Amino acid sequence: MIIEPRTRGFICLTAHPKGCEKNVLNQINYVKSKDPIEGPKNVLVIGASTGFGLASRITSAFGSNAATIGVFLEKPPKPNRPASPGWYNSAAFETQAHQAGLYAKSINGDAFSDDIKKQTIELIKKDLGQIDLVIYSLASPVRLHPKTGIKHKSVLKPIGGVYTNKTVDFHTGDISQISIDPATEEDVANTIAVMGGEDWYFWIDALQKENLLAPNATTVAYSYIGPKLTEPVYRKGTIGRAKDDLEATAFKISDSLKSINGKAYVSVNKALVTQASSAIPVIPLYISLLYKIMKENNVHEGCIEQMERLFSERLYTTEQPNTDKEGRIRVDDWEMREDIQAQIKDLWDNATTETLGSIGDLEGYNTDFFNLFGFKVEGVNYDEDVNEIVEIPGLQN
Repeated sequence: MIIEPRTRGFICLTAHPKGCEKNVLNQINYVKSKDPIEGPKNVLVIGASTGFGLASRITSAFGSNAATIGVFLEKPPKPNRPASPGWYNSAAFETQAHQAGLYAKSINGDAFSDDIKKQTIELIKKDLGQIDLVIYSLASPVRLHPKTGIKHKSVLKPIGGVYTNKTVDFHTGDISQISIDPATEEDVANTIAVMGGEDWYFWIDALQKENLLAPNATTVAYSYIGPKLTEPVYRKGTIGRAKDDLEATAFKISDSLKSINGKAYVSVNKALVTQASSAIPVIPLYISLLYKIMKENNVHEGCIEQMERLFSERLYTTEQPNTDKEGRIRVDDWEMREDIQAQIKDLWDNATTETLGSIGDLEGYNTDFFNLFGFKVEGVNYDEDVNEIVEIPGLQN
């Protein structure tokens, strides 16, 4: 089967198994090129199939020789219909992990549900005994609440007023003005329900009740702050309210883990091209300008570079991780450098459809977007027939 990219807006409807595999291999090789990390040994990654979650799993396994369990919700392949990219990513990761003699198993299902939590708990009991690191990296737009049965949908809206600013169609490079209507109170509540900290707390509470968290266990969730430029639509919008809730939950979880000397952190990461960030107006234009400047300053990072640095320089050092006054670990420090942000502000004012090609890195954004789905990956022959039916070796049924 010849698989080509088919897009609809900020979504790619197809994924390429060989491209996804090559992406995973590139990330594994990056981690293996670094010094070993005296890190975790038994790791649970909730949201393990793409982005920061996948990079965390790769870093744990190939940086620390950790046993990993991944939880995710991905579409399996069918004849003449490719799987979702996270399926192929997970298949490639587990194949490589098993070849390296590492334990790696996965559960495919709704991580918000009680049933998937129970399945995961039983697998940990059976195979690993206890977990010393839990990564929480879910990025779903919808949550069926396991207690109330209510379906919550998150929205990307400002709060308090209409927000108008520039945005870019990253497929065409066309820059235009966009206006986003403000959120209702219900919108805010639904977004917090989906993207806030409640489910993270539910996971840690369920694991602790079963005595599945090792002494000194750590759990980390991921967040983003960003510059003043994107504040109205991000940090001071509905997503920001959800991130505030997530960050407050870290303190609640840390209190609950005192008996095992455990700790919960939120890591604030840099802006990167993900399926989620591509959906947020204004963000693609900001990232394309950010990429240009960070690459020129030799401080650009992708997901795997960010997670390797988080593990090796923040989480697993001889001292407690340095945090900001809100208790957050900051690996967005290079993005938020004053000189970087000052340059972006200047470029933003001058960004037009005509100038973006020279002042921004839209090509880099576009390539990273298609890389998420296994396309435009160097070293892959896209004219070659591929077998879309790929199995995940350690998938639990």
